[in-house]
Amino acid sequence: MTTSILRTADAWWVQTASGAARIDTDATTTAELLADRSAIDAAANSTDTVPVESLALLSPITTPCRVVAQATNFASHVKDVGRDPAKTPLTFFRKASGSVTGPFGDIVKPSHVKLLDYELEIGLVFGRELPVGTEVTAANLADFVVGLVVTNDISARDVQLTKQQFFESKSYPTFTPVGPALVLVDAEELKRFGELRLRLSVNGEVRQDMVVEGDILFPPVQALQALSKFQKVDAGDILLTGTPVGTALTLHGVTPKGDIDLECVLDRAVREEPRVPARR
Repeated sequence: MTTSILRTADAWWVQTASGAARIDTDATTTAELLADRSAIDAAANSTDTVPVESLALLSPITTPCRVVAQATNFASHVKDVGRDPAKTPLTFFRKASGSVTGPFGDIVKPSHVKLLDYELEIGLVFGRELPVGTEVTAANLADFVVGLVVTNDISARDVQLTKQQFFESKSYPTFTPVGPALVLVDAEELKRFGELRLRLSVNGEVRQDMVVEGDILFPPVQALQALSKFQKVDAGDILLTGTPVGTALTLHGVTPKGDIDLECVLDRAVREEPRVPARR
């Protein structure tokens, strides 16, 4: 059975059927909390709860941490940007952990950015160190991945396309909303990763709606097998696993290989795209 962890400015909580139960812990980071499983288990069985809606929830992933992401990892998204999934390699990039923000705050658009984009993703949360050279298999995956979070890989597409720069375009403050819950999973639950559905709406209009299985190119075991060849990972770090079709990038006719007038497309996008909670 999954356990959902919530975080506020002064406490950690377990979401139960009756509300949120405060975790009796001295943990200040996600890594420290994950090491205090007895406190989590005690809160999960507590009847002393408060309404979840009364809490001002923050990201359940604390910073600093490593934020690693898989690029073009869903076949539908790869096809949508004009590429062949069969010829798409497993690729990683990094985001600054300063981009991590809570699930309900504003996305702060830098004044020079013309086109913001969304990418709904599932984040894998690491519960222990994964040293370089570690052999990852289906049998031991749950030893390292202990939880899942909903994330949004916000991108400044005009920066990304003109500079061919992933790190900058995806690392501005507030560009990685996370949460609200960190869902702890066991080995059997992790095996059902492919059953998860990614669904995102913009102002009530569904833009992304896809089940993971059958669309993801490199699932968690393959991803960690590749990542562990060169990147050390610690408890509390997260790996974003990619996004399906439906981003604003192709909604407005922009493709990495397309012969386009980028300025015209961006101007049209600003005029036509429904406004998102954002501030300059």
